[in-house]
Amino acid sequence: MKPISKKCDYAIRGMVHLAGQPPDSVVLVSDIARAIDAPPLFLAKIFQQFGKLGLVRSFRGSGGGFRLGRPPEEITLCDVVEAVEGPITPNRCVMFRGACSRDTVCPVHPVWKKLQANMRETLGAVTLKDLSDR
Repeated sequence: MKPISKKCDYAIRGMVHLAGQPPDSVVLVSDIARAIDAPPLFLAKIFQQFGKLGLVRSFRGSGGGFRLGRPPEEITLCDVVEAVEGPITPNRCVMFRGACSRDTVCPVHPVWKKLQANMRETLGAVTLKDLSDR
């Protein structure tokens, strides 16, 4: 399997940084980028995408910036990873039911399903609040 992308790494670090801010505070993307050592324009694009998904809220004008779209205890690491990388799938055969015609006879298929479930369960058990409290 390949490691998570740099985009996903920046997204996770940026969201954890936002989760550590006082509730309802709005943070400039340049401040977030500086705090997590990420390119500001790249991070802004990630957060704009997250705004469409409801993970963050954006505010324009003076005092503009970003804040979490939901409380940090309601956003999981799985939410962030899948928002960037798409569904967690160790093999294309587990992307959706019927994605592989051999899923009922393939001896490896149950292993891929278990791996997928374990990864989603592990990432889903960790919230932004958990991470920001560390």
